[in-house]
Amino acid sequence: MTYNFTRGFALALAASAALVTAPVAVAEDWKPQKPVEMVIMAGQGGGADRLARLFQSIIQKENLASMPVLPVNKGGGSGAEALRYLKDKESDNHVIMATLNSYYTTPLRTDIGVDIEEFTPIARMALDTFVLWVNADSDIQTLDDYVAAVKAAGGEWKMGGTGTGQEDSLVTAMLENEFDIKVTYVPFKGGGDVAKNLVGGHIDSSVNNPSEALGFYNAGKVRPIAAFTPERISVFPDTPTMGELGHDLVYWMQRSFVAPKGMDPAAVAYYTEMFEKLNASEEWQTYTTEKALMADFLTGDELQAYFLDERGKHADLLGKMGEGS
Repeated sequence: MTYNFTRGFALALAASAALVTAPVAVAEDWKPQKPVEMVIMAGQGGGADRLARLFQSIIQKENLASMPVLPVNKGGGSGAEALRYLKDKESDNHVIMATLNSYYTTPLRTDIGVDIEEFTPIARMALDTFVLWVNADSDIQTLDDYVAAVKAAGGEWKMGGTGTGQEDSLVTAMLENEFDIKVTYVPFKGGGDVAKNLVGGHIDSSVNNPSEALGFYNAGKVRPIAAFTPERISVFPDTPTMGELGHDLVYWMQRSFVAPKGMDPAAVAYYTEMFEKLNASEEWQTYTTEKALMADFLTGDELQAYFLDERGKHADLLGKMGEGS
């Protein structure tokens, strides 16, 4: 069974081609009156946390906000803590939230009383990628080697991740279904911990985002086997895609910002303009190239449509995994 999350992707790219400029004039009518909370749907140290803090640092260095933006981690319950917090902040103009795909999957898997359609879309900044990794000391060099090793382990193969229902667990399920293999899924607090445990030999593989493993890759500690992308990732030019190897396995993770229900439209315009300027910054564009992210700016109604489309796709996938609520 194969899963491909590129359906509708061309439409999303087309919608993002024209940056939203209408809110700019309105944004001049409102400015934050106190520090702005940047809620992060994950714990410290992983890709989501590092990326949100990068955004915060660029906002500060480029003077993109008139008040400080303060990152706050609320990763409990695979992001349920953050989602409930945002719901309880209705009409608050001083809270924004950095999202990942648990923005869809957590409300689908658990009844937490949250409907993401009620939240206010601000901006999608990028689409993140996934790679199958093994320890560099492993004898595994190819995807065939990997599948053979997992089958030989008889269910004892340890795949590290960040929790059931999280993005990496979905990618793991894709691998299990595609290759008729079974792994023991070992959860950690964040992607940084997953990468460290792969290097330490405590797990046998991972499907980390490149940014979470890149330092260890550059140090020769981990080996990329295959990428879950339509085309090869530029920083890993010798690593084939799953598609090249005959397997239609593609998965993206969105890196976006949303706000509570009922945010003042002038405040929405302010934050939209802030992220539009961040998107154009040299530091962000350089980072996306070096860390294998696809910078893909999207706002407003187009972003909300993207969220709801992705929620539907993830509901289908979770249903096939038996994870739907």
